[in-house]
Amino acid sequence: MPAYAIAHLQDAVPHRDIAEYIERLPGTLAPHGGRILVHATPHEVKEGTWPGAVVMLGFPGIAEARAWWDSPAYQEIAPLRSRHIEGDIILVEGVPEDYAPTGIVQAIRAAAS
Repeated sequence: MPAYAIAHLQDAVPHRDIAEYIERLPGTLAPHGGRILVHATPHEVKEGTWPGAVVMLGFPGIAEARAWWDSPAYQEIAPLRSRHIEGDIILVEGVPEDYAPTGIVQAIRAAAS
């Protein structure tokens, strides 16, 4: 199943380190089958608040996402970002193409009784 690295980044301040991080990021993704899906593009808030920017990376699976995050290549450049941008980052496994969300309805109804 596909997996994703999702970052909600805030308080980004332009800095040379950020430029270097962005330049080097694709090279850290390639060995793990990763690619950039969303990169701080404008977003439309429908509920709540969502300050900052969203970055979303896609991987073939959760093992590849973890391997990318833990890789020496990524860990070498991560401080270039983290020194200048606050944010939250998660790794999350996707669902199969044939996923039906109604499959959990019975469990929800049982728990709500």
